[in-house]
Amino acid sequence: MDKFAALKAFSQVVEAGGFAAAAREMKLSRSQVNKLVIGLEDQLGVQLLNRTTRSVSATPAGKAFYERASTILDDLAEAEACLMDEQDEPQGELRINAPMSFGTMHLGRALADFMSLHPKIRIELTLSDRFVDPVVEGFDMTVRIAEPREAPSLIDHQIIEARRVICVSPEFLKQHGEPQSPRALSGMPCLHYGHLSSGNQWRLAGPEGDMLVKVQCIFSANNAEVLRDAAVKGLGVALLPTFIAGAELQEGRLVTILSDYKAPNIFITLLYPPNRHLSPRIRALVAFLYERFGDRPYWDLVE
Repeated sequence: MDKFAALKAFSQVVEAGGFAAAAREMKLSRSQVNKLVIGLEDQLGVQLLNRTTRSVSATPAGKAFYERASTILDDLAEAEACLMDEQDEPQGELRINAPMSFGTMHLGRALADFMSLHPKIRIELTLSDRFVDPVVEGFDMTVRIAEPREAPSLIDHQIIEARRVICVSPEFLKQHGEPQSPRALSGMPCLHYGHLSSGNQWRLAGPEGDMLVKVQCIFSANNAEVLRDAAVKGLGVALLPTFIAGAELQEGRLVTILSDYKAPNIFITLLYPPNRHLSPRIRALVAFLYERFGDRPYWDLVE
């Protein structure tokens, strides 16, 4: 029995939900696919699929075996790709996950430009603000924007530190005046990112050293674009990444305050499974994104 063909047939049946659909995908007859799967079950001595007249589903053992088999097949496909002429012209599919705001504001346009340079690459982009493990969820790469974390099972390629600034609208300054120290923020309306682990406190570093400043939060949200728009409307003081507020700062709709005090930088990082690091597609994308966003990015051309 061709074990590789059997693994591929079994995985295809699980993914397609049946023998007929798997046979069409593999361009084989239904009986050929069935024979391959039965041979695999006989060799392993375990039933991998539950079969009825109406449906096919993986047994518990089959589900566990599918997870390992699909990883093996993916690794083999990646190894084959590295031996092809892809080195000269990267090709194939990239499944990418990224945060919502960064994806809509910056990454989407960057990927469109990347695909113009590499027309044989296909991209599936999923935007989500939840924590994603690319290995578990089958992504080739995930873009993460956060303070550094240990991820020993993944390749961690840091592109750039992303600055955060304390900012307000010019109208807000006219109405409330400019605070002379972070302590003054406790008496001012502030706009707070709802997912910060420090609650309604902002962690800052300045001439006096590190400090936690309790702010008067009048509006919280788990999306920084919402807070930026509220700040532009003059609702309060916001602590925002410049990749969110860069255009407004450049155009004067927001201005920075308390510039001697800095929030800890967050990092734009590319994470991908170790078995992807030799992929020409990944290498090309990492190089492109570093050139696009590395050093001092376009949104940060403002003090």
